[in-house]
Amino acid sequence: MFPGYAKISDQVYREVYGIDFEQFKVGYKFIHRPGVTLSQDDNKNEALGTCNNAQVHYDACYVAQTEWKKCLVVSTLTSQRLMGMTWKTFARKVRIEGFKSIAMVHPVYGGDTLYAESEILAILPSSEQQRYGRLLVETRGFNQDNTCVAKLQYVIQIYRKGLHPYYEFITEEVQEERFSAYKTTPNGYMEQTGLYFEDLNPGETFQHFPSRTIYQAEALEHAFYSLEWNPKYLDQFYHQQYMNGGALNPVPELFFLTTTTTQTTKTLGKVVANLEWKNIEFVREVFPNESFHSTSKIIDKRLSKSRPEQGIVTVTTKTFDQVNSLVVSYDRVLLVYKKGAGPYAHTNYC
Repeated sequence: MFPGYAKISDQVYREVYGIDFEQFKVGYKFIHRPGVTLSQDDNKNEALGTCNNAQVHYDACYVAQTEWKKCLVVSTLTSQRLMGMTWKTFARKVRIEGFKSIAMVHPVYGGDTLYAESEILAILPSSEQQRYGRLLVETRGFNQDNTCVAKLQYVIQIYRKGLHPYYEFITEEVQEERFSAYKTTPNGYMEQTGLYFEDLNPGETFQHFPSRTIYQAEALEHAFYSLEWNPKYLDQFYHQQYMNGGALNPVPELFFLTTTTTQTTKTLGKVVANLEWKNIEFVREVFPNESFHSTSKIIDKRLSKSRPEQGIVTVTTKTFDQVNSLVVSYDRVLLVYKKGAGPYAHTNYC
């Protein structure tokens, strides 16, 4: 078992990601989830944003005259997404030393959904004195038809057990089935996200990871696209002169609430729907370049009267800044799948 949680104290658990170097074996296969659907807008923006002059990615009239007929997704965008999908398994990496090969073996088009799988090909020589070991890995990408579209072979450095500077706190990994980071399948270890209704027990607290830094550019972007055009958030001069503010405009409150909610999705990932946020209290304004971490405590749960395959869970979430001061707290009512329910088996997620 590869545990996804460490026990901090009685009924308090902290989310953990990744596997120590010593736990990897040649031939191990990891099936990464979730997948991601790439739109043609994703493709076009990647190409134009990087000054890619190959019009095969964004000129539909041109591409219609080629053998492809539809715009091809930028190869490096495909590679970025596939490598990004592997992060939960390789979260304890030091760095990637290099790629032996990045092979595009089948075209990828806007609208395709990508999935990734990784196989450990070799344990490479490394000094016992080094804090890390070295692996040769092949990550393969598949589309929604299970056709292999790419193969990426690379050398990655992974921290040895107990030597990752963050995970040194781990003294007791929780060997419970509900907390396993993977489900064993005939094809390999499939990553799992979220706890089912039965596995969420009132009184338990979950410390979410990773933390999150909010940057000024993204705070402004979300304000623009949310029609939150109050100059308090957009105009630095206005904020300084009329709101007695500092050098940076505050982060819009609902964008901050969004980021704190998303931090909870490893544990609260098998949610059918958010039914209600209640008792939201912002202790102070939030500003760019601050970092935040969240905890959630299970308050109550009950079976749904109208949905026999689902239950209702009440959770209190609290978010703290980089000096561990409370910034926001709120209650949330969630509709959660019971074991064996939901779309997971039908969509190859278990």
